[in-house]
Amino acid sequence: MAADRGWMMHVFDPSARISPLADLETSMRGSKIVIGAGAMIDAFVKIKFAGGSGDVVIGANSYINSGCVIYSGHGVTIGNDVLVAANCTFAATNHAFSDPDKPIRSQGFQPSRGGILIEDDVWIGANVVLLDGAMIRKGAVIAAGSLVRGEVPEYAIYGGNPGRIVGKRGLKP
Repeated sequence: MAADRGWMMHVFDPSARISPLADLETSMRGSKIVIGAGAMIDAFVKIKFAGGSGDVVIGANSYINSGCVIYSGHGVTIGNDVLVAANCTFAATNHAFSDPDKPIRSQGFQPSRGGILIEDDVWIGANVVLLDGAMIRKGAVIAAGSLVRGEVPEYAIYGGNPGRIVGKRGLKP
């Protein structure tokens, strides 16, 4: 199913469940939101187009829990079967701030660090912040309250600020 929002198109699979209390904005740059089969977007999720022209793609059977904010920036791709707990922030963009003689607001945005990529079968705990350039590989678990700004390997258990690998799925203590 496609939702026409002015001159831009969002693409939502008919089996996706999107709360009427979710706030999915319209891009002024032609970016789109794609939501896969069986995905669930909970109440009070906000998808905002800011700081770039990237799309937001949410894979099949993924769940974005209440209170999450996704800034499209340079693009956010969430794989299949991904679980995102409440109140996470996806910031796929960064403000420019190098010129102290100009207000930060008027300096625009920094070049892309690659957007945000989350591969399949990932669990992201509550209150996690993902920054531009974050890549979370297949099967990883991100502990609640963590900050992710680089690559997290497959099946790693990652936590903290600054974040670090604290374990690996499948290994018994």
